[in-house]
Amino acid sequence: MKRTIQAILLVVMITIAGCGGQSLPPLATASTPAADLPANVAFRQPGAEQAAQPTIVPDAVIDAADAEYLLLTNIYERLAPSVVNIEVVVEVEAHPGMEDQGRGSGFVYDLNGHIITNAHVANDARRVSVTFNDGHVVDATVVGVDLFSDIAVIKVDTDATRLHPVTFADSEAVRVGQRAIAIGNPFGLASSMTVGIVSGLGRQLPSAELISNDITPGFQNPSIIQVDTDINPGNSGGPLLNSRGEVIGVNTAIRTESGIFEGVGFAVPASTVLRVVPELIEKGRVDYAWLGITSLSAEDGLGVAALAEPLGLPVTAGVMIDSIAPDSPAAKAGLQGGDNIRSIRDQTICAGGDIIVAVDGDYIAGMDELMSYLVVNSAPGETINLLVVRGNETFELPVLLEARPTQGASIPVTCGR
Repeated sequence: MKRTIQAILLVVMITIAGCGGQSLPPLATASTPAADLPANVAFRQPGAEQAAQPTIVPDAVIDAADAEYLLLTNIYERLAPSVVNIEVVVEVEAHPGMEDQGRGSGFVYDLNGHIITNAHVANDARRVSVTFNDGHVVDATVVGVDLFSDIAVIKVDTDATRLHPVTFADSEAVRVGQRAIAIGNPFGLASSMTVGIVSGLGRQLPSAELISNDITPGFQNPSIIQVDTDINPGNSGGPLLNSRGEVIGVNTAIRTESGIFEGVGFAVPASTVLRVVPELIEKGRVDYAWLGITSLSAEDGLGVAALAEPLGLPVTAGVMIDSIAPDSPAAKAGLQGGDNIRSIRDQTICAGGDIIVAVDGDYIAGMDELMSYLVVNSAPGETINLLVVRGNETFELPVLLEARPTQGASIPVTCGR
């Protein structure tokens, strides 16, 4: 049984609208005497006038107009050899003994044959094959899979001359409006390039929950880059590039109701990739630090900035704690969750919790920045220092982080109980 891949049928409809008003007089022909024409139509002998032929546009104008395309062509020629097509065979969970096939993209990480792709491409793969840009095919082994970041590493044994490692950019320097270039294998069409812009930053995805039903829910994949670059089935795991041809992220998902791209794509930022990949290569897994708090969603209009005025908060940025997991690092450190129920804009919330405004001296705007800091800059067993606002009091609080639990990490909503 093969995974169904939807094809795209692009139908272009061209409508020619008629002009209203008076009808035009008939055109003169060789058999139409001039005397029979309406008085307001001038008769011209064939060859009496020659239409002026435009001269070719100067090379400088052409070169200026083609500069962007020259840039894109250069990026493609330099990066396409780094991008590979990945085909996997997995066992159908509902039908043991039956196999399913899938494909995605990936790119070369180092000269040791390590290739980065998405976890949802390589997860539970029984067989993996890699096709390079030059058509060479080689078997691969899965080194490690991390469902939380949706990043996986596979490894090939091939001639080093075929391996062209990519260069990574600082994804924290990415800004909305910058060019976003994807190279991958949408619908199996090898080495395809699409171009757009970064259309949003700081998104979150429940990556692990989308991949597996057996994973602990509630952990988000932070700092996701949103793009309008076309990303379709088969692009998963391919690189998202900037104008210098540097990797700013790994294409991972789209928001769609049809199964094909509808204008919103997502990529895991390079900062997360560079945190996760070395650990996958070394241990085959990633250990994340865990704090053990929940906060109201800023996307639902319940972030600190939105609640500052109606609740009379002393700050306009940070993370207001909603609930705290029992026996979590946050609970052991003495952080406090909400303790009174309030109605704000027809929504019931638990207010009064501590507000985290900075971590290790870095001020944070909201939960995404706190999560991103924990993912990229911390590990289990390390201590972080939080700057906390509680009522009219501001103080620093050290918290000893623990490993993210594999089961039972859901936090009950208590609101003061």
